[in-house]
Formats: sequence, structure tokens, C-alpha cells
Amino acid sequence: MPAHRRRPAWAGRNYTLLTGAAVVTNLGSHGALIAAAFAVMESGGSGSDVGLVAAARTVPLVLFLLIGGALADRLPRHRVMVAANALNCVSQAAFAVLVLAGDPQLWQMMLLTALCGTGTAFFNPAAEGMLLSTVSGEHANRAFALFRMAMNGAGIGGAALGGAMIAVIGPGWVLAVDAAAFAVAGALRAFLDVSHVPDRTPGGGLLADLREGWVEFKTRPWLWGIVLQFSVVVAVVGAAEAVYGPLVARDQLGGPAPWGLALGFFGAGTIAGAVLMMKWKPRRLLLVGTLCVFPLALPSAGLAVPLPVWGLCVVMLVSGLAIEVFGVNWMTTMHQEIPEEKFSRVSAYDWFGSVSMLPLATALAGPAESAFGRAEALWGCAVLVVLATALVLLIPDVRNMTRRKPPAPPAVAGGFAAREPGPEPREAAPHLPLTPG
Repeated sequence: MPAHRRRPAWAGRNYTLLTGAAVVTNLGSHGALIAAAFAVMESGGSGSDVGLVAAARTVPLVLFLLIGGALADRLPRHRVMVAANALNCVSQAAFAVLVLAGDPQLWQMMLLTALCGTGTAFFNPAAEGMLLSTVSGEHANRAFALFRMAMNGAGIGGAALGGAMIAVIGPGWVLAVDAAAFAVAGALRAFLDVSHVPDRTPGGGLLADLREGWVEFKTRPWLWGIVLQFSVVVAVVGAAEAVYGPLVARDQLGGPAPWGLALGFFGAGTIAGAVLMMKWKPRRLLLVGTLCVFPLALPSAGLAVPLPVWGLCVVMLVSGLAIEVFGVNWMTTMHQEIPEEKFSRVSAYDWFGSVSMLPLATALAGPAESAFGRAEALWGCAVLVVLATALVLLIPDVRNMTRRKPPAPPAVAGGFAAREPGPEPREAAPHLPLTPG
């Protein structure tokens, strides 16, 4: 490798652009998620109102993910990503202006977060097909872990900085920063070189494409089993972090800054997990990954106690490391088992199932607190994570799926490896699919 080269030989121009864009969006979005919750509370909203705004972001995910997946297998994926980033930029900018102007109404905040969620619904399936198509199969595990390490490192700074900024200058400016981040990320993705990507052959129509994706999904027990598991896990963890976390922080931890710090420790855990996964390649991909979902019950339990700030930071660190191990193994399995030309559609079913219960969970978080108490609701979240994860271990493929050695790809011009196709890691943190790409 030439002395002046600062990146690995397999990390070409596209890989660098995609990684840079992910870093920028995660810096903005992790703080913006906290800002949205505190914007609702500062306008006089209750815990139920915080849940409604969080649900408004996820309803479009449920409604549009499958369509987004079918379109991403038909249209150039980078154009879908740029268009989605533009919508996210506009919606977050409008949200920022609304909050800075004073007296935002609940329906207005719900509408703007719904627009942001719509952008996410179209972005995520398209993004799944981009990053790992720029590296060969032999480098996929390392490229995926390195990408996630950079992305989650940005999440640490974004969450901690966002919490501090909210405390000093208010949530409106944090939302404005997020809008600017989407503008920069969209510009970076517009420069992606897709000349090496073969033209896609049109299928038999949108519905036919969706049916084909459904067949790929339903014939793999390991896939639909884990998606069902995460429909529960994402719902209860999302409710705990989007609704109960800010409320506990306000009432018992001293405000938004400690909660931002705790989320930052989660990000530190994901970086530690990514470093681990750059070296560790477990043979039983899904068994190891699924065992690492159990620690996701810890943050809900920690909020239920509640632990002091340092204790909450510790459990967030552990859960971040564990979910990163799951994330790398999950995406490696998808990369290994799913045909590239169908990946966006299968990914859309994955996303659809995983977030399908999230709007209901976040909307019901406030009423559940009123009916049972905040601590009891949080303990219920922790128990559901444990039960759902234990049940998925009953599926033989989850226990027995093994890593296969990828074939060596032939070299191609321009520094791009021939397709050992694969997904881009989700820009939403694996535990919280509220963060748009």
C-alpha cells in the first residue's frame, strides 16, 4: 500500500462517502431524538403526548416500508436515498422553526415527525443494498464493523452534545442542526459512483415484486422468527427510550444532559462491540447474536429502579456492546443468505415486522404509566425482551446457522470489487429505529 494512502485498499470512494454521510446524520439525529421529546414537554405536553409524537414518526415506517423496498429494487438506490434525505431535511427544519417560534401545537409536531418518518421508510431499504456492494465478501465483516464503529462513534457525540445543547440553548436549535446534517449527508450521497452497478431488469410490477419478496421472507424460519422477536423487542425498548427515558431523566436524574450522557455510553458500547467484531467471527452467527439480545432488558430495568446516572451508564454500555455483536452477525447472515437483487424487498419485510408494533407501544406508553405506574411498566418492558428472545432460540436454524467462507471475487477496474453483494448497515441504531438515515 502506498505510504500516502490513509484508508484500507478495499475502502473505495463509495465506501468513504457512505461512511462520511452516516457519521454526519448520526451526529444530528441522536441529539434530535432527545430534542423532540423535550420540545413536547417544554410546550406543556404530558408523557402521553411524548408517546404520540414518537408514534407519529413510526406510523409511516409501517405504512411505506414495503413500498420503499420494492422501489429500491427498481430504481437507483442512491437517488432514493438522496430524495429521502431531502424530505428529512425539510421536515426537521420546519420542526425547528416551529419550536423556535414558540408555542408549537401537538398536531403540528406529530405531522412533521410523520414526514421525517416517511423519509426514513424510503431510505432504509435503499440503504441496505449500498455499502457492502463496494467491498468484496472477504472484507464484508470488517467493513461492516468499521462502518458501524464510525456511525456509533458519531452517535456518542450526537447524543451527549444534543443533551447538553438542549439544556443550554433549547431543543429548537438541536433540531435545526439535524436538518443541516441531512442536507450535508444528502449532498455526499449524490456523489456516489454507481457506474459499476448493473442495470436492474424491471419485474412484473410493484405487487409482483412485493410477492416475490414475501416468498423469500416466509420460507426462512430464522428470518421471520427473529423479525417477530424484534417486533416485541423494538417496541418495548423504543417505548422505554423514547418516552420513559426522558421522563425519568426529567423527574429523577436532573434533566436532559444525564439522559444524553447515558445514550452516549450506549454508543460507546456499540463502538466496543464493533472493535470486537472486527476480529471475532463466531461460527454460529445467529446463536451468538441472539444470546446478545438478552442484555437489551437491562436499560428498562435500570430506569425502573431507577439506577443513579453512573449505574445507568454502565448498563447502557453493556447493552450497546451486546446489540452490536447481534447487529454484525445479523447483517452478515443476511449478506450470506439473501440474493442481492431481492435484498431491499426482504429488508423491507425485516424493517416492517421489526417496527410494526412500535407506534402502538409508544402511543400506549403514557396510558400504561397511568394505569400501572412507571416502574411497573418499565419492568414489563424488561420481561418482554427476555421472553421474546428465549422463544426465538427454539427455532433450529437460529441455533444452527453457520458462517460460510465467501468465494474470492475477481478484481474489477476502478478499485471496486466484483459483487459479493450485501447490505448497508442501518443508520438507525439497532435498538431504536426512530433515527432517520
